[in-house]
Amino acid sequence: MMEFKLQDFIRPHLKNMPVYEINRPAVLGTERMYLDANESPFGDFNRYPDAKHELLKKEIAAINQIAEDQVFLGNGSDELIDLLIRTFCEPATDRILMLDPSFSIYEIYARFNNVQVGKIALDDEFQIDQNAYLQSVSQSQAKILFLCSPNNPTGNSLDDLKFYIQHFPGIVVIDEAYIEFSPNVSAVTFLKEFPNIIVLKTLSKAYAMAGLRVGAGFASVEIAQLINRLKPPYNISAESQRIALNELKKTAAFKQQLHLILAQKSFVEKQLAQLQIVEKVYPSDANFILVKFYDVEKIYEKLSEHHIKTSLRHPKIENCIRISIGSETENKKLLAILSTLKS
Repeated sequence: MMEFKLQDFIRPHLKNMPVYEINRPAVLGTERMYLDANESPFGDFNRYPDAKHELLKKEIAAINQIAEDQVFLGNGSDELIDLLIRTFCEPATDRILMLDPSFSIYEIYARFNNVQVGKIALDDEFQIDQNAYLQSVSQSQAKILFLCSPNNPTGNSLDDLKFYIQHFPGIVVIDEAYIEFSPNVSAVTFLKEFPNIIVLKTLSKAYAMAGLRVGAGFASVEIAQLINRLKPPYNISAESQRIALNELKKTAAFKQQLHLILAQKSFVEKQLAQLQIVEKVYPSDANFILVKFYDVEKIYEKLSEHHIKTSLRHPKIENCIRISIGSETENKKLLAILSTLKS
């Protein structure tokens, strides 16, 4: 890999762009009057939230065993994906590179920002052919590579992540929304070795806080400082920060919930594999399972009739439905309905 210089990748007009400065402590004391931000003096939610997310950032940094100045937070990881594209990619000129199939939001935000999209087709086991990868990289001249691992919607972890980082001459974003369900080590541990990577995580999945909209990014100090400078000033509400901070401290409850989800996933996988209507259950390191059915549209419609919402991936991923792992009651109801169907 060539020497990585961040300044070569930032859009030129952003390098010295003035930003909206906020000079307030993380916790507002009662000994001072705050007459600087045109807030109302009334109500429980009259003050703007901590724009630097200091307390929440500190907790997330500790959980991930990384320095606080290497962390940046967003209103869900979706906001961070959009912000990264807008920071590094010039509209109508630059390109991102992503896997196919993978999380569609990468392409959506690229298109919103008038950035081109190149795709690397995954093989039958949803892994990357390394020769095809090298060819795609050389032809695309992409600024950003998005690697989702465990991958959504397929559920599998990508093999040999370091190979793809080493052979990409730009910024590699590793989306780890489902990493807590995986036995693999987080790519956060790669940060000391690779200055060009950004790791994204979320509180929406394993941490059960999708409604709070909190996403986290981990990178070099240089990249983290850049994103913290360019992000919207009040992008995470005060209540989301407060609740998330409290929930993250409940480590015993988190471990128990994670254990229950993984146990239920194993149960559902085994039961699905025994059904005649199922052609294949793909391996998953996430909190969902990709299932190939013999008559996928009939199965999807039957589940819909019973008010069970699943994610039909056909025809993009032929004959497949992505099924999230629910509660024990929900999973048993799903299996009971599927067991009555014939191929």
